[in-house]
Amino acid sequence: MSVYRTIYSTYNWCKTNEGYSLKEGETRKLQVTGGSTYVISLPKRWVTQNGLEKGSPLLVRQEEDGALAILPPEMGKPERTEEALIKVSPEESSEALIRKTVSVYLRGYNIIHIRAKDQQKEVLSTQRNAIKTFARNMLVGTEIVIDTSTDLTLQVLLSYPELSVPSALRRMTIITSSMHKDAITALRNIDHQLANDVRATDYEVNRFHLYIIRQLKMAIQNPRIITEIGLKTPRDCLGYRLITKMVERTADHATNIAKNVQLLKKQLDEEFLQAIQEMNEVAISSFETAIESLFRLDYGLAESAIAKANKIVSLEKRALLSSKETDIEEVANIRLVIESVRRIAEYSMDIAEIVLNMTVDSVIE
Repeated sequence: MSVYRTIYSTYNWCKTNEGYSLKEGETRKLQVTGGSTYVISLPKRWVTQNGLEKGSPLLVRQEEDGALAILPPEMGKPERTEEALIKVSPEESSEALIRKTVSVYLRGYNIIHIRAKDQQKEVLSTQRNAIKTFARNMLVGTEIVIDTSTDLTLQVLLSYPELSVPSALRRMTIITSSMHKDAITALRNIDHQLANDVRATDYEVNRFHLYIIRQLKMAIQNPRIITEIGLKTPRDCLGYRLITKMVERTADHATNIAKNVQLLKKQLDEEFLQAIQEMNEVAISSFETAIESLFRLDYGLAESAIAKANKIVSLEKRALLSSKETDIEEVANIRLVIESVRRIAEYSMDIAEIVLNMTVDSVIE
């Protein structure tokens, strides 16, 4: 067998002062030295651009698709700490400041400084308190490290492996399923306190939602961390992003059911309660099956989730017919409950269809 073999290596070039930019593949020959060691020469310009010289260490890593990545030392190191400074004016509302902080958090910054635009002035206490409350309740892995009248600093301390995207999504789905079951229990018993607890739990889902979006955005910006956040390929980022939003919306519908329960005053007809209970069981079962198909990457299981969800149409008709016996002042709230349960099934089908797209290679030749 020849000691030479033609291989194709793709090098991503950074733009230099001369304006050189190349992303095409370049053919190089694989050689053998010492009888057993395979070597390949690196482009001189790439070596120069990255400040490399004889003896410089390089990180060599095999990617999921079998490609071999060669990274200079700086790229092989953990991500540097990114800092952002938000300057606040006294006229800025707390809600606007929260939205700005969320955007910075999702962008991937690890340290967020919040200071007054005029360095001689203080950040309003109402603004500081709003951000502190929001950070504690909504930003996973974030701590307040500086809290003075002139400087509020948040730092994200959670590293990628500590809470992977799949793990965070699994927690989201467990909480969401529990919210829907409790919401229907609250409906059956007209339990306003339980309904209030369901509404409060929605914050937990939103926390994980923001955290997952942050991780996925960072992975898109830096594909090297895809495996560190628990995924396999860049394509997974899109699938998880869409599914995460659907889980969050599913939790919102549990909250909507709870809100409508709090508006009800009379015990509902048993026939309707049985119909909505059966409808919800099918919707939640299809939701849980769709999510499980994602974690297993199981095409057949995703198909079964769609089959379950398709049963919701006939169950919805039965629930609507049985709701006709409801007092007129309660009808509007009841119809909204039925709609929310139907939407759970629809989101389940959407999730399952995404899984089909992610796993179709397993059923084709």
